[in-house]
Amino acid sequence: QLQASGGGSVQPGGSLRLSCAASGSIYRLDRMSWYRQAPGKPREWVASITRGDSTNYTDSVQGRFTISRDNAKKMVYLQLSSLKPEDTAVYYCRVSGLTQGFAPFDRWGPGTQVTVSS
Repeated sequence: QLQASGGGSVQPGGSLRLSCAASGSIYRLDRMSWYRQAPGKPREWVASITRGDSTNYTDSVQGRFTISRDNAKKMVYLQLSSLKPEDTAVYYCRVSGLTQGFAPFDRWGPGTQVTVSS
């Protein structure tokens, strides 16, 4: 299971830190990602981090958002800075890996709302 937290309402230029905790029978966490879905728009990929800590970002957030992970705590984070109104969306974490039984999994979190408005 995944549980996301840290969303909220901020003014343009503000910051938030999203967290996503993985729980359950997990042997290994592989790629961990954040997506977002704005009202009336399809869900879009925002950022990913690999087991080797290699990161990638969509162009619109490059330099403003930072993804990180803590494998020991089974957590993935997204630091959102210099927020813009167009960053308003529900943010979802997505985690892939292996269960204790070595079965692959690919799970989505329930989403957390980020609203950027003056």
